[in-house]
Amino acid sequence: MMNIQITGHKISITPSIREYILQKFAKIQRHYSQVIDAHVVLEVNKLINKIEITTHLPKKDLHIEVEHSDMYAAIDIIADKMDRQIIRYKEIHSDSIHSGKSLV
Repeated sequence: MMNIQITGHKISITPSIREYILQKFAKIQRHYSQVIDAHVVLEVNKLINKIEITTHLPKKDLHIEVEHSDMYAAIDIIADKMDRQIIRYKEIHSDSIHSGKSLV
């Protein structure tokens, strides 16, 4: 389950943007079954849209920023980056010595 808090700087969060963000981040739940708390900040500066996400996982905090001229494209990019980092985080923490797997 993901708890996503969405805020905007110089932009109002429309229901369509909120729904699009929730839809994009729903696929991350397939890779990581624990509860993820995420804070998403959307910002508009003239022609550049910036989106950043901060996530707190056990033993690791993830922070990702993306700038793009299209807000929906920025959401796509940041969702893909987040997905890859969650997969990498899960691989690193499941292959530890404590899991009983051999490093050889």
